[in-house]
Amino acid sequence: MAEHHDQPERPRLEPEIIPPARSRGDNEWPPHAWPPYASAHTRQRIYVARLGPFGFALLMAIIGIVVALILLAVVGAILVWIPILALLLAAGVVYRLLRRERPLGR
Repeated sequence: MAEHHDQPERPRLEPEIIPPARSRGDNEWPPHAWPPYASAHTRQRIYVARLGPFGFALLMAIIGIVVALILLAVVGAILVWIPILALLLAAGVVYRLLRRERPLGR
């Protein structure tokens, strides 16, 4: 047992020392390879413009068309299943009518 209960326990492992990153002159990608992202030396600008009334109307029209297509696909899937369910129901009714209890004597 530890002699001093009031003192916190020291860590059992030493912390790992991570070396600093390489300088910018070092390039980890070979010159013939295409890097997955732009290098740190290039800058790109992204321009974001305010939406005017025409742009807003166009955006709403595109969203409406996408929603209408999704709704059409869902309704089409439901309409395909209606005849299938009707056939299953009709088959169940016919099976029930044909399967009558027979007397034990026969």
